[in-house]
Amino acid sequence: MTAEEMWNRFCSESGTDKSLPHEAWAFCGGGPFADELASLVLKGVKTATASALIAYETEGEKIPEPGCLSVILYSSGEAAGIIRDTKVSLVPFNEVSREHAYKEGEGERTLEE
Repeated sequence: MTAEEMWNRFCSESGTDKSLPHEAWAFCGGGPFADELASLVLKGVKTATASALIAYETEGEKIPEPGCLSVILYSSGEAAGIIRDTKVSLVPFNEVSREHAYKEGEGERTLEE
């Protein structure tokens, strides 16, 4: 299913306005790791993510806000699912909480990793 097809289906089934802004993207820009992360999201293991502020600044992208919707893609371009940002925090790397690291769902789910 394409991102557009998934978005249209989501909007139809949830009563969401199709004209709401949304994005389609793959974790880490794609590749096998992106597919693994998308799978963790679908399993409910990965419920948080993080990015470096400088990446948004360098790319001229807007920082996500609560309520933002995204179609998550597999590296093949196929839609995996739709997520909604519920909380956005800007914190220095050395202040990322253990809880956030756990919710990232990757590996050992620890800050050390």
